[in-house]
Amino acid sequence: MNPELAARVSSTSLLLIPILLLANKGVEITHTFPTLSDAALWLCQPVPRCDERIYNPLEQCCEDDNILPLNYTRLCGPGCIYWPCFELCCPESFTSQKKFIIKLKIHGERSQCRSSPVSGDCARY
Repeated sequence: MNPELAARVSSTSLLLIPILLLANKGVEITHTFPTLSDAALWLCQPVPRCDERIYNPLEQCCEDDNILPLNYTRLCGPGCIYWPCFELCCPESFTSQKKFIIKLKIHGERSQCRSSPVSGDCARY
């Protein structure tokens, strides 16, 4: 091989090898970059808090500054069960025969009995 050509190939390969390695590394990084569904993006979101405590909204909810599991239930009236993470227990009447109605909590809002849609009527159960 021509000594001049060998020197050119040698110097060219010295320049190309690091560029190719970096190019491969870039491909690897973009290939492993997290998608929108990855849990790693939770790190960029505000941390859900209940009073001063952190909780996991995929497993728990915050109700009146208490952390509850999502499947937790309570009684609404004498024998009507509801999920406080998803529903409200609302009095329908204040007479001696108290009647209760269950209403849905509206996500992202401070739900109130007067403005939430009806989920169930405890008088029917």
